[in-house]
Amino acid sequence: MQRRTVILSGAAALLAAGVLSASAQAETIRIATEGAYPPFNMKNKAGKLTGFDVDMARALCAEMKAKCTIVAQDWDGIIPGLLAKKYDAIVASMSITAERQKKVAFSAPYYKNYLRFVARKSKKLMTDKAGLKGKTIGAQRATVSSQYLEKKYKGAVRIKVYGTQQKAWLDLKAGRVDAVLADIYPGHDWVSKNKRFAFTGEKIDINDQIGIAVRKGDPLQAKISAAIKALRANGTYAKINAKYFPFDIYQ
Repeated sequence: MQRRTVILSGAAALLAAGVLSASAQAETIRIATEGAYPPFNMKNKAGKLTGFDVDMARALCAEMKAKCTIVAQDWDGIIPGLLAKKYDAIVASMSITAERQKKVAFSAPYYKNYLRFVARKSKKLMTDKAGLKGKTIGAQRATVSSQYLEKKYKGAVRIKVYGTQQKAWLDLKAGRVDAVLADIYPGHDWVSKNKRFAFTGEKIDINDQIGIAVRKGDPLQAKISAAIKALRANGTYAKINAKYFPFDIYQ
């Protein structure tokens, strides 16, 4: 009887070791975000990452039953960091563009973006080439906004680019640029807090789909796309959306 007890105890130990081993091998997804793009990703007073992108990243990890670590990475180095395997995915409101698709793979879109000019209300700017001729227009560097300015307004306006969107807003507030071209939802967040400024001109639809970047060939691409679909279906996406916006940004 004593021998049987010893054998069972040994089996239980092996089983426990197996469970611990499986737990240790549970998938851990390392995610990068910019941390300087409110209300999508930013740091709170305690220095912790927060925002729509951060909440989405955590919800996606929960849906995929994966452990999740989120780190901040400067925008200019965010794709190089992914390719260098510093992290596994980028959840940072990144536009899906043909140029970026040469380097990385994208999930299904998790929202759609538009561009819009923001200026001081007193300026009453017209946003066609004639109306902006000779003006200085700001945008975040290496974004669809700066690319749009280069394509549509080069030669008509002075284009000033910034490492972060926040720096562009600061220069607009200080009067060092006449307007900023930005993604519409960060623009909405900023003008709601800076009442002397407003959108000017119509929204610009460039079919800008926002996705989550992973390395090419990574099975994570399909898993994230399926998780986005699940969050839309189970109402989690709507709850996160409502925390930051009074309208649906998925469209």
